[in-house]
Amino acid sequence: MKMAPSRIIAIMKMAIIMNITMMSQRQGEIMLDDFFVRAMLAGIGIALCVGPLGCFVVWRRMAYYGDTMAHSALLGVALSFLFDLSLSFGVFIVALLVSFILVALQRRKSLPTDSLLGILSHSSLAIGLVLVAFMSWVRIDLEAYLFGDILAVSKLDLVIVYLGAIVILAVLSVVWRSLLVATISEDLALVEGFRPERSKLVFIVLMAGVVAIAIKIVGVLLITALLIIPAASARRFATTPEKMAVLSSVIGVVAVVAGLMGSLEFDTPSGPSIVVAAMLLFGLSLLARNKGGEA
Repeated sequence: MKMAPSRIIAIMKMAIIMNITMMSQRQGEIMLDDFFVRAMLAGIGIALCVGPLGCFVVWRRMAYYGDTMAHSALLGVALSFLFDLSLSFGVFIVALLVSFILVALQRRKSLPTDSLLGILSHSSLAIGLVLVAFMSWVRIDLEAYLFGDILAVSKLDLVIVYLGAIVILAVLSVVWRSLLVATISEDLALVEGFRPERSKLVFIVLMAGVVAIAIKIVGVLLITALLIIPAASARRFATTPEKMAVLSSVIGVVAVVAGLMGSLEFDTPSGPSIVVAAMLLFGLSLLARNKGGEA
């Protein structure tokens, strides 16, 4: 039995449409895998380098300092657009400048450190927002910089993240001992032949570097959370500073993976989802530690 030509043509059209649809779905899946893998790799790179630095933030009770560095990043973003600079470079320079201003003001001893941090934190954030408002010729997505846009990470961003992480971890390994002793006691550091002031300056530079490479991943408002929460979770289990640094990085990596998977599953913002995952891990660490203590 022969089929009518019109019916044959209709079947061929349907087959072509089905093939095009399947190809589009495959391309969509490949694209999804591509940007999702880049996001995952970028988040893991950030977690690896913020873990050890976050330990010093927790040990030195410098959470507000980390907050100040993060808030100054928005001013760095505004100046980067104003002077057509690399975003990471502009944020790094501004964070470094704010840190040095803080050190200079601390030496004058005119105000307590927490007051100085509050002034610098909110002033730099406000100046950044005002500059953005004046730059009407530039379209800046403030939400992306405030909360991060990890799903928009490019291959160049990945290179910057991992090169930055390698440099930060390498420098930190060199000054680890002196920073650790100075954290315990600056007098003890002097007795052992270390230079606590130089270690402090190195730490400031490393913090500025972390803020510069992390701003696109988790944003201005969430950098401090990623610095503190994994380190605070690791502190409850680690028996040595080195183990705490490693465990903090591991917890950060788990938070990144869990947060991104949750973001994909529930269609929630990626940066905040990572921080929520870190918070849940911290809650689990409290429960695990309490049960262990009861036993």
